[in-house]
Amino acid sequence: MIENTGEIRKRNVAFKLRIGDVLKGVPMMSEGKFMFLELGDRKVVRVNMIANCVDKFVQEGEKSFASLTVDDASGQLKLKVFGEDIERVKHIMQGDTLQIVGNMREWNGEIYMIPEVVKKIDARWLLVRKLEIANARKDIPIEASGGVNGLKNKILGKIKEKESEGGIDRDSLIMDVEAAPDAIASEVKKLLEEGLIYEPRPGRLRYLG
Repeated sequence: MIENTGEIRKRNVAFKLRIGDVLKGVPMMSEGKFMFLELGDRKVVRVNMIANCVDKFVQEGEKSFASLTVDDASGQLKLKVFGEDIERVKHIMQGDTLQIVGNMREWNGEIYMIPEVVKKIDARWLLVRKLEIANARKDIPIEASGGVNGLKNKILGKIKEKESEGGIDRDSLIMDVEAAPDAIASEVKKLLEEGLIYEPRPGRLRYLG
């Protein structure tokens, strides 16, 4: 039997966002307590994100604590867990790609997350999520700073960086450059036409200069 149904609060929507978008949110407080992140016309409390674990810290004992630093190429965010909840992240290793659902918090100017779910997934879901957000969440722009020329320079810079490794895959380029995938594809096409880059095989880009 479920009692006091009138007191059960509706669970907040877990918005699918990239870390860069979350960090643009403005923390809204009430009497010193965090309420939500204001992001455009949205009041964000819970977030569903996909990111790579780039750092991990675990402190066991009387004051158990753990933190993960995650990165999705748009920014970095810390996940923090306390007490028995550290069991949720003990199995996570640096380099793992994770699907994370949790509640946002703010303390001393730092935006972080208290995770509810931390699940290992295939790294290819990072690109899927970026494309999904770019197509479905156009109210939250994902654009490179500096306009068209800034985006062109960023793309060229990434390709040049990978020249010693035989170039860069298109999918990796889309993940590494913080801009809408359609805009990146358009600039890559222009660079190919201008002869500044070439495609030694489908999906692989190299610098020609």
